[in-house]
Amino acid sequence: MSESASFPSRIDADPESVERGLVTLVLTLVELLRQLMERQALHRVDAGDLTDEQIERLGTTLMLLEQRMAELRDHFGLTPEDLNIDLGPLGTLLPRE
Repeated sequence: MSESASFPSRIDADPESVERGLVTLVLTLVELLRQLMERQALHRVDAGDLTDEQIERLGTTLMLLEQRMAELRDHFGLTPEDLNIDLGPLGTLLPRE
C-alpha cells in the first residue's frame, strides 16, 4: 500500500476554525510563558534578589502583560478557559485557578 493511498489528497478544513485554533494555540503558549515569568519573578522577589526599583518595574511589566493578554482574548472572542488546552490523560496545559 502506497503512502498516498492512506491519506486523502485534500484536507477539507474550515478556514475560520483553523484560524481560531491557531490563535488559541499561540495565545496559550504566550499565556504559559507569562505565567512562568510571573512565577520566576515572584521567586526572585521572595529570595531578595531584586532592588525596590526592579520590583516596581517588574510588577508594572507583569500587569501590562496580563492586560494585553486580556485584550487579545477579548479581540479574538476567547475566554481564559479556552486557553487551557486539555491534554487528555496528562491533564490541562495551564494550572486551574
